[in-house]
Amino acid sequence: MKIANALSKLITIALLSGMILMSSCSKDDPVAPSQQAAPEIPPLSTLEMDFSSFDTTGTSKLGKITGNGDQIRSDNNWRLAALKLGAWNLVLTINLVVPVAAFKASFTQTPEIQDDGSWTWSYNFGIGQSAELTARPSGGNIIWEMRISKPNTYTDFLWFTGESNITATEGSWQLFLNPQNPQPYLNIVWHRDPENGTADIRYTNVLAGDPGNGGSIFAAVTNDAPHDAIYQIRNTAINNEVDIEWSRTDFSGRIRDILVFSDTDWHCWDSNFQDVDCN
Repeated sequence: MKIANALSKLITIALLSGMILMSSCSKDDPVAPSQQAAPEIPPLSTLEMDFSSFDTTGTSKLGKITGNGDQIRSDNNWRLAALKLGAWNLVLTINLVVPVAAFKASFTQTPEIQDDGSWTWSYNFGIGQSAELTARPSGGNIIWEMRISKPNTYTDFLWFTGESNITATEGSWQLFLNPQNPQPYLNIVWHRDPENGTADIRYTNVLAGDPGNGGSIFAAVTNDAPHDAIYQIRNTAINNEVDIEWSRTDFSGRIRDILVFSDTDWHCWDSNFQDVDCN
């Protein structure tokens, strides 16, 4: 009888131990910080808009030269689109050169996990500048902060913040103008679908007191034909909207600008950038 009781106790202990072990190995338990993977940094294209399909200086190499040396322009529609985009490109290049350079450099760095579960990329870039990019998991998303320092000029300036989902397929950024004027400057909202090759991004000017406040530029890559890429420009200073669509295959396209053309029609160019009637 004593042997039976002893065996019963041993079986009970073994069962309890097994249950405790299974509970401790539950997949719902948090993963130790050392076992976590660093979040994916959103691509550069979520911060820097792509203007490479256009010569945004507005200077085309096309056009015919007459006998007296005068150039007859026959690519005005394409040139107008390039000039409209060039205005935004110039402003963005001037104001975003430092934060974009800092962000671009982050992709070659190795992050370190912090005691609070956040990740930090700390590195030098440019000429004597340093940056610290922080990613903090929050409610299924990632909160981003970019702080930049320049010796004897500014230290740990919070140049932009952001939020993205875990898979880095959608998110937003908010950029501040500069260390001398740390006001909110641009709100950026972006989406991307790597499997389908589509993406979009919108910059909105939120600088208080600026004549262009509320203005925006939207760019998208789609799978639509024949025009699979678009820009939409909203200029609040002159109350105008410009729509530009083109083909990434042969670069033919069209533009609609009521202030320039005094109509709401599309005005087209062909694959040689020459003005043509729209179909």
